[in-house]
Parts: sequence; structure tokens; C-alpha cells
Amino acid sequence: MGYSVKNILIIATGGTIASTDSGDGLVPAIDVKKLISYIPDISGRCNIDGISIMNIDSSNMTPSLMKKVADAVVDNYGDFDGFVVTHGTDTLGYSAANRYAYMLKGLGKPVVFTGSQLPIEHSDTDAKRNLFDAVCFACENVSGVYVVFNGIVIYGTHARKIKTTSFDAFESANIEAAAKVVNGVVVYSGEFSKEKHRYIEYNKYSENDKSDNDSNDTGLYADTDMCEDIMVLKLFPGIKTDIFDYIKEHYRGVIIESFGIGGIPCTAGDEENDSNSSVAEKIGELTEAGIAVVITTQCMYEGVSLDVYEVGHILARQNVIVAKDMTTEAVTMKLMWALAHYTKMTDVKEFMEAL
Repeated sequence: MGYSVKNILIIATGGTIASTDSGDGLVPAIDVKKLISYIPDISGRCNIDGISIMNIDSSNMTPSLMKKVADAVVDNYGDFDGFVVTHGTDTLGYSAANRYAYMLKGLGKPVVFTGSQLPIEHSDTDAKRNLFDAVCFACENVSGVYVVFNGIVIYGTHARKIKTTSFDAFESANIEAAAKVVNGVVVYSGEFSKEKHRYIEYNKYSENDKSDNDSNDTGLYADTDMCEDIMVLKLFPGIKTDIFDYIKEHYRGVIIESFGIGGIPCTAGDEENDSNSSVAEKIGELTEAGIAVVITTQCMYEGVSLDVYEVGHILARQNVIVAKDMTTEAVTMKLMWALAHYTKMTDVKEFMEAL
């Protein structure tokens, strides 16, 4: 079998990488063709094309806009071997996690997210390197969703932004990075399984061959229903518990960033006020009302466990959902997807806690 040149599609969404200075700050304005012009050396590695589907600051990213990116992959899936999504860094971790586990079903090719800390027009930009590296990895014979940033390849569900201005802005949380890109060469980690993440080659299809639903003859389809009636709540010493009454009335799910390995206040905190309930008691009221309660941690590494402390055993009996070592970004998108697809809380819990 001879060497086949890969066809790569860049899907541009805006972000810092595509921004220019408006006089009042950076604004996304550069289209995908201009982005591609900044990496001319990539033409010797693959055939590259691009589409601009939006041009937004990623702070304005929403699940409905995430759907447009998923649809763009599905619509162009049969004509390209890999995809690069240029995206603002602030919500990139949410988008990458969402595509990987939930929106894109039957994905057999690489979808690679990247962005930059400085605009691509800036003299000291990191954008050219990140975009070049992302395209290089999109040419690999692997499948799945990844983030490529500062030479590191991170699984989509484990990418977390940890720095606001430095080039090494993203880190792989609770798992070894999948690979590195060094001078255009991909070096895989010892833990990376090419069998698990193997590239699946499909025949090219024409527009007339596409089925009537959101899929095509490759087997890929976008399942984009998301429930946005959730809240992420970070605990702090002295938090007032009436917020949980509001959650019970207005939301279907809440993700609670607990202390440490799963610490939740289990006393009222104000012993002089008998009417002041503990957080643990309020969580029990939520689960009894059919609200999905996910317990995660404020800590960056090693995840949450309810087996260590007494309060954890109390919470376990209340049928809370344990996020384990998922990032807040990943668990947020997973809960949105779960609540849109399951009505029984036992099914939501089973899906959320599945590896």
C-alpha cells in the first residue's frame, strides 16, 4: 500500500488566535484562509482546506454553538481524514470534552482543538506553532478528540487551562498526555494505545450518498441534545444553604466543587441557629427531589472519593453522583448530555460514573 497524503480541514471559530486589536481590545476578525497562510510549510505534509463557521470570543461559546462545530465535522467527514478546530482558550476545555464523549458518535478520525495565547498576527505569537502542530497530529492514524497546545497532545476530556497568559496554558489532568509534537514529529507516550485510538478509514462519499438523518454512510452522527438547566457551585467556608433551595426550584442538576477529596459541611455551622441546615442535609433534599447532584473537587489532581470520611458515606447513601477524577469542564458537559438523554436518575448516575 502506497503512502497516501492526508486531507485536513481547519474549522475556525474565532478566539485569540484569530483576533486583531480593535483599539478597545482584541476582537476575533481573521478568517480561516488567512490563518492557513501563516503556516505555509504545512503544504508539504498534507492537503489543507478550511471553513469559518463563526468568529467569536470563546467566552461567548454555548452548547448551541458547540453543535455547529459538531455538525461541521459530520457534514465534511467523508471528504477529510482529520480535522483541526481553532478555538478560544477560555472555553476550549469544555468544547473538547463535549465533542469527545457525547456529541460525536462513531468518530473514527482525529479532531484536534487548538488556539493561542497571542494573536497569529503578533510578532511573538504561539499561534503558528500550535496550528502547525495541530495539523501534524490531525494527519496521524488515530481517532478521537484531542487538544494540541505548546507541543503537548492532550485527550479532550482531560484538557484544562491552568494559566491565563503563558504559552504552556493547558495541562493534562489526571492522565499522562497522549503525545508530544517535536519539530513536526509526533512522539507518543508509553500509555497511548494505538489499538484503542486507531484511525478508521472510510470510503469517500458523495452528497447523494448521505442518509436523511444527521449521519452519513461512515457511521458518524452528531447527537447534540443538551440540557442547560444545571449549575456549578463552588463551596467555601460559611456558604449559605438557601442557595440549595433555589437550585431545587430552578435546576435539574448541580455540580458541587467540594473541599479536598470530597469534603462537604455536615454541621449547620451556626450552632446558635437551629434552623440553619448543613450542606449535606440540603444535598439530601436535592436528591430526594430528583435533582442530579454531582460531587467533584476543587483540587486540580487525583479526583474525589466518598470512601474516606464519614460525610462521604452519608453522601453515598443519598445517591449522589461521584465525578471521580473528571475535570469540571468534562463533568459539566457530560451532565448536560446525560440530563437531555435520560429521565431516570439511576440511568443518569450510571452514565456519569461510567469510565
